[in-house]
Amino acid sequence: MFWRSVVFKLWFTILLLVSFVLLILTILLLEFFQNYNADQAEQNLMQTATKVSVMVDHYDDRGLIYETTKRVKDPSSKIALVFGEGDFWISDQKDDSLPNISYDWLMSEKDLSSVISNDEEVKKQVILPGTENKVIIVGTKLPNQNGAVYVYQSLNVLKETSRHTTRIIWLAAGVALILTTIFAFFLSSRITSPLIKMREGAFELAKGEFNTKVPILTHDEIGELAMAFNRMGRQLKFHINALRQEKEQVSSILSSMADGVLTLNRKGNIMVSNPPAEKFLEDWHFENDSAEEEVNLPTELMETLDEVVATEKEVMREISIQGRNWAMIMTPLYDQSYVRGAVAVFRDVTDERRLDKLREDFIANVSHELRTPISLLQGYSEAIVDNIAESKEEKNELAGIIHEESLRIGRLVNELLDLARMESGHIQLEMELVDMEPFLDRIVKKFSGMAHDKAVSLSLENNLQITKLTFDSDKIEQVFTNLIDNAIKHSFSGGKVRIILSEEEKEVVCSVMDEGAGIPADDLPFVFERFYKADKSRKRENSKTGTGLGLAIAKNIMEAHQGSLTVQSKVEEGTTFTFRIPKNIE
Repeated sequence: MFWRSVVFKLWFTILLLVSFVLLILTILLLEFFQNYNADQAEQNLMQTATKVSVMVDHYDDRGLIYETTKRVKDPSSKIALVFGEGDFWISDQKDDSLPNISYDWLMSEKDLSSVISNDEEVKKQVILPGTENKVIIVGTKLPNQNGAVYVYQSLNVLKETSRHTTRIIWLAAGVALILTTIFAFFLSSRITSPLIKMREGAFELAKGEFNTKVPILTHDEIGELAMAFNRMGRQLKFHINALRQEKEQVSSILSSMADGVLTLNRKGNIMVSNPPAEKFLEDWHFENDSAEEEVNLPTELMETLDEVVATEKEVMREISIQGRNWAMIMTPLYDQSYVRGAVAVFRDVTDERRLDKLREDFIANVSHELRTPISLLQGYSEAIVDNIAESKEEKNELAGIIHEESLRIGRLVNELLDLARMESGHIQLEMELVDMEPFLDRIVKKFSGMAHDKAVSLSLENNLQITKLTFDSDKIEQVFTNLIDNAIKHSFSGGKVRIILSEEEKEVVCSVMDEGAGIPADDLPFVFERFYKADKSRKRENSKTGTGLGLAIAKNIMEAHQGSLTVQSKVEEGTTFTFRIPKNIE
């Protein structure tokens, strides 16, 4: 608003100051001119009285004296002559606006009568008897006579002069105020115009327009301020660009890091994160049944942050989420001497732990898988050699067992060879355009009998918009077979196995979900490894128990299709295997 602007404030300040000065000056001038006019009137009246007294002293003809007195006096005044006791004369006035005074009244006024007796001049303002008129009266003694000359004039004459003088002074003051207003507006506009330009430039800078320049209109302090503003804009642009480049560089470094990085403030709010850290938080939210939109920090991180803030020292900790091991190092962040937060670095050490476990378990797994069939082969063959089996039927039964175990050893060896060939990149894919609906129906029918025997509900939810997809049908059917077979085997009686297919922009997503026993979190990182079995005792229910290589083969098949295979599981709640196939495999 205008009254809040600098122009108004500057104009109002100048106007107020000038008005105050003019008011004081006007009061002083009015007082001066009022006193000056009164003094001048008294002096004029006294000069007239003196002239009349001198004339009376020189002439004896009273008629001449009266006539001359009328000519000498001012038209607005009257003259009274006292020649002796009772000898009194007063001049007349054309308009008779000024009342006459009497001899008795003059003699009754002590100050006026003292003129005759004491030979003193008198100047006095009095109110005439019987009227409200206030007059100025002066008196002087007649030389060489017992008389006096009195001249008086109405104060209305002085008031009229004062009013005229007052009008002139107020007119001058009004002209001065008008000129002051014009000058103040001109001056304030000259001062505020560059300031307004700088304000507009500041708003442009706030919007990010760092090329904004303020015109330099003057070479005074305001001009120097405009130069400093332009210099500030250039420096600000330089520093903002430097900060932006630094931020982009840091962002690129964080995004390309294999380790997760989180920057936290003292309250536990996440300030900066990178993809590995976000994956860690996603897994934590899934495991703890919390929404990913929630901003609450994992409990382990919050406890570590409190310890870092309290001790102001680096803290190391290992966290296990969804079966993956994360080594975390949290370091305090300082704002000078004040701890304003912390930086947490996460490293996925699951592979290291996996390699350690593989080194420990590989020989045991292989020897375990081979020891049982070899022991059976050895035992039953010895029974045949030693003629323990006497009848032909018994020998045929033992020979059948030996044959089945030899086939098991063959399957194990072939699967190991297939897995080794896949991992070395020598897998051969027979790509073809597959009609999805009959392909999926065939797979479901294939396992319907097995699901019925286990009292498990097997369902297909096909949400695909496309009807055909290119892939190796035999290899993908092998993946389906392995996942569905595992889901049915590990489901409880009365449970559900759901096959859900959905479509994304570039991929087809298939999930096999069961409500079985689930996989312990410690075992999740190893489900795609060779010989993995959730049954730690390795006890077989029957001779058709798998070799533990199926998931490893399935994962390699998906990688050969440029896809992926992942798992999420909770104990006693179920397991979900999800694989993705690109729509356009290169």
